[in-house]
Parts: sequence; C-alpha cells; structure tokens
Amino acid sequence: MKKVYLYKGFERLWHWIQAISIVMLLLTGFEVHGSLKIFGFADAVLIHNTFAYILIGITILSIFWHITSGAWRQYIPTSFKGILDMIKFYTSGIFKGEPHPEKKDEKNKLNQLQRLTYLGLLLFLLPYQLITGIVYLYAKQLTGNNFIVSYKIIGVAHTFGAFLFLAFLVVHLYMITTGHTVFSSLMGMITGWEEVE
Repeated sequence: MKKVYLYKGFERLWHWIQAISIVMLLLTGFEVHGSLKIFGFADAVLIHNTFAYILIGITILSIFWHITSGAWRQYIPTSFKGILDMIKFYTSGIFKGEPHPEKKDEKNKLNQLQRLTYLGLLLFLLPYQLITGIVYLYAKQLTGNNFIVSYKIIGVAHTFGAFLFLAFLVVHLYMITTGHTVFSSLMGMITGWEEVE
C-alpha cells in the first residue's frame, strides 16, 4: 500500500458542502412533505430554501472548476467492459475476496461504474432536482389558474427525485466502507490522501 494525494482541496470542499446540503435538503424536504417532524414546518421551509441556494451556488462553482481544471474528464466512462467488471465485483467478487478489477491513482480516482454513476448524478439527477425545486418554489407564478394541480404534480416529481438522492446516499455510505479498511475512503475525502495498492 502507498499513500497517494487523490482529492484536491476544492474537490473535498465541494463534496462536503454538497453532502451537507443534500442531507439537510432531504431532512427539511421530508418535513415539508409531512413525513418528518424536526424543525417545524416554517423553519423547515426556510432551511430547505437556504440549502437549495447553497447547493446551486456550489454547483455553479464546481462547473467552473471542472471545466477550467479539466477534472470533468474523470467522470467519463472509458470501458463498457470495465462497468460490467465492476458490477460483477460489487455483486459477488467483493464477498469472495477477489482483487479489485481497477487500480486507483491520481489520474483514475474513480472506477468505471463510479464514473457512470457520478456522471448520471451530475448530468441528470442534480439538474432534475434543481429544476423541479425551482418550478415548485415558483409554481403559482408559473401556472396561474392551474396552480393546485401543477403544484401537486411538480411536488410529486420533486419528491421522486428526493427518494433517488436518498437511495444514492444509502448506497454511497455503504460503498465508502468497501475500501481496504472501513474508513480508508472516508479519510481520503477528509485529508485528500488515500492508501492505494
């Protein structure tokens, strides 16, 4: 094993601001939805909208950073076979102690399945949730007389996106424990340094 500096400061900052924002958006969103009671409805709405704007702001900064640094390339899958190999590894090989099909280094921080997953998250789920959230926030101004019907439809669409984010979060939290130690991947996102083979 050797320690490699994988995650730059901005990547870690972006990750943690995004993570905290998504968790707070889920908690407050489910409270607004009526599924939880933590902050109270009025505070939940205020907190939810605040973290939505924080997420939009960090997303705009990250788009600029990914384009100017060239880091966007790390999200492009390069091998369909690699995706299949990773699916096979995560569904059976990992439980049999088989070696990881891909080696992690400074240029390949993400395996092929991670690349595909994060690409889908960044290109589809995040924009979907931001758009449905903004439309939900301004539904009355956008729909006029059809406000109630449109409000309910967009609310369901936004809640659907929230459940997809929740599913991603659960899988993500499990996956970070599958490194060579339970906390090695987590430490990489805290310090930037990760032990790799």
